[in-house]
Amino acid sequence: MLQGWKCALWVLLVMLVVSLIPPVTVGGVKLRRANIFADLYRFEERNAEAMSEEPLFDEADFDVDFEAVSQQVEAVQQQLAQADTLRHEVPTEYRWAIEEQQIARSEINMNPARYSSRLTPIEDFSEEGLIATFCDTLIEADRPIRIAVLGDSFVEGDILTADLRERLQTAFGGRGTGFAPMASPLTGFRRSIKTQSKGWTSHNIMQHKSVPAPYNEQFFVSGWVCRPTDGASTRWEETTFRKQLDSCSTARILFRSPRTSRIQLIVNDSLTRDFTVEGADKVRQAVIEAKHIRSLELKVLEGASEWVGYGAIFGEKGVVVDNYSVRSNNGQAIFRTNPAINAEINALWSYDLVILQYGLNIMQAGVHKYTSYGQQIEKVITYCRQCFPSAAILVMGVSDRAIKNENGVETMDAIPYMIDCQRTAARNQGAAFWSTFDAMQAEGGMTEFVAKGWAGKDYTHINYGGGRRVAWALFDAMNHEAGKAVERRKRRLEAAKPVFDSLEQMQHLLEPLEMGHPTLTIEQNQLSEQ
Repeated sequence: MLQGWKCALWVLLVMLVVSLIPPVTVGGVKLRRANIFADLYRFEERNAEAMSEEPLFDEADFDVDFEAVSQQVEAVQQQLAQADTLRHEVPTEYRWAIEEQQIARSEINMNPARYSSRLTPIEDFSEEGLIATFCDTLIEADRPIRIAVLGDSFVEGDILTADLRERLQTAFGGRGTGFAPMASPLTGFRRSIKTQSKGWTSHNIMQHKSVPAPYNEQFFVSGWVCRPTDGASTRWEETTFRKQLDSCSTARILFRSPRTSRIQLIVNDSLTRDFTVEGADKVRQAVIEAKHIRSLELKVLEGASEWVGYGAIFGEKGVVVDNYSVRSNNGQAIFRTNPAINAEINALWSYDLVILQYGLNIMQAGVHKYTSYGQQIEKVITYCRQCFPSAAILVMGVSDRAIKNENGVETMDAIPYMIDCQRTAARNQGAAFWSTFDAMQAEGGMTEFVAKGWAGKDYTHINYGGGRRVAWALFDAMNHEAGKAVERRKRRLEAAKPVFDSLEQMQHLLEPLEMGHPTLTIEQNQLSEQ
């Protein structure tokens, strides 16, 4: 009996000593502290990582000559301005109107009800109130309202954006899945549209060094360039994965054809039309209009040499949300895009709002300084403004993330520091900010997301279930701002009402005069005599 107690005491003593050994790295693998007394005592790790910023990324990836970017964008704008004065200008648009389109935007009836348990508001740091301006457009514009979401694997496969699109289109009108790439190994993960591609070689911007010239200079913010062979084809088919996706009235295909080529378009697997595309070194679009576009197929029949395909955008009047996710991207990939191509596409499809969702790939446990990364995010905002000058910019703060340690599963300690750097970047650049972390915490945080099956067991990536909850929270924030826009509009109309009433009364008095009404004529004569 005594020997048993001695053994137990020795085991406890050994475990106590082991618990005092700090985390170490062996062969590149970080070993956690073995603390069996975690419920009684927690160690505060004070290491070099917590005190100074690690080289979390290669700052050379964020090198950009903004003067050169500005010159390229201005050159595109000058070419567009001069296009009408040129005797022979190569067309940038090939339009196919299958039926007369009279798609009217439905009346917007604001619903103040929220989908999330607590409102996470948008913080607008712009002096001009750009989010307010965007919301004015959202409720008033009789055209497509275009939103681009630039992010990493957190929104890959249309996670989060599918549900944000559904809520916005339900509330403010619109149909269609937005942007879908021409060809990509990742299209199978996306449920909001079916894509079948044949005869394409696709290149990702994150592997830009292996992309053959001149294609490595042709990237758009979508992150993909696709090279066809003669006969290559892509077929997109709308789905019922979310509301408003089964069909739309307008689709546009974005491409470049430096040499003369011939393409074929097939709508709903029944209607076919061929186009000869005159060669030119600029982005073009084929625009298809029909009452219901359920599927669209493109075939590159001839002239595939140097041809570049970007993708198709499906939408109509109301909200269109384009998902531009690039796996492993921390924001630096945007500087590998061609600003002239971004500007050309923006001229064809001008954005009203650009949402930036980055930072998840940068955070590391124990790292509490992200000053350098915040400065790079400021560069990303500046770059977006140059390429998409009409768009408001919204920075999404980093999402919740948990890690396993000797204390169990805990929220990563780096999160508040990353959020602070992102909020500061938005403030310094006069952009807007929205806290994804706060929205997730309102629903219990990442541990609750994993427990409910809304996120993977890596405690990092949400799935469609988690994306829906985050999207609902972001929609609530945007809907809240739209409600303010509705009130502003009501006040403008009420202020203008006396003026309109006076004009109407004046018109009522003048109508008999114009018709030679005798009574009014006598009254006017009497007034003149007096």
